[in-house]
Amino acid sequence: MRIPMIFPGQASQVVGMARDLATAGGPAADFLATVNDALGDDLTGVMFEGPGETLTETHNAQPAILAHSVAVALALRAQGVEPSLVAGHSLGEFSAAVAAGALSPLDGLRLVRERGRLMFAAGQEVPGTMAAVLGLASDKVREVCAAVDGVVVLANDNTEGQVVISGEVPAVEAAEAPLKEAGARRVQRLNVSGAFHSPLLEGAAAAFREVLAGVDFAAPTVPLVANVDARPVTTAAGLREGFGRQLTSSVLWRDIMAHIAGGAPAPRVVLEVGPGRVLSNMAKRAYPDTTFIAVGSVEDLAGLEDSLAAAGFDS
Repeated sequence: MRIPMIFPGQASQVVGMARDLATAGGPAADFLATVNDALGDDLTGVMFEGPGETLTETHNAQPAILAHSVAVALALRAQGVEPSLVAGHSLGEFSAAVAAGALSPLDGLRLVRERGRLMFAAGQEVPGTMAAVLGLASDKVREVCAAVDGVVVLANDNTEGQVVISGEVPAVEAAEAPLKEAGARRVQRLNVSGAFHSPLLEGAAAAFREVLAGVDFAAPTVPLVANVDARPVTTAAGLREGFGRQLTSSVLWRDIMAHIAGGAPAPRVVLEVGPGRVLSNMAKRAYPDTTFIAVGSVEDLAGLEDSLAAAGFDS
């Protein structure tokens, strides 16, 4: 059976992630057993046992989330569940590419490890920050940011009334008051190591494009709805180009979800594949005709057939 699949991004990591998958046997466990050799360190030890501070470091969190997500996707495939289309939030787009057959699992791991390193280094070289803005439409947020001195942009357009801004620390701070005056219910600074998805990461993006040039991509076997423009990618060249722009571009997640779940008829079910249920929680209010099922554990996999039946999914 084929079902749309979405893949989470950074901040979904948690100590203990994927530990049950690693001991359950099957393709998920087989893949997780290759992770440390591929990266040259004990990432799975950090995933399973912590400490949390080490897991949260960008160069660890990103491959950890991809490893967990890919392991679940492999387990789903073994159960006869394949994607009909895929999308991933920022980092999650690499997990989506693996699930779509456009990138090998181990190349995906190595790519996001380097991506995490470059992003962290950029934050050290060009300090920046991010802030969540609640209760204000994205167009108004863009308008306010454009009027602020310095670099501050809309980084993540997550849902109607929930976006993230990114940029220079003084510019983000300067945007807080006018955003509230414009109607934002809350502006909350995020604990991040840099101004991700903003022009401040151009140096990291240029370096990452060089890394991408040395990686083999294939055409996705199913459409991948891209972060940078919310359009389906169907070619290897298109995927590489989108990944090269991603670090400095907005994540158009609201438009991506409209593409996936906003059609007529709406899909009966969308699977969130990997750790947590952040994407499902963001989407379910906007798309009440679709059931969002988070699949991240052995228990979730075992109960999937019942969950699909309860949602009225007809394979």
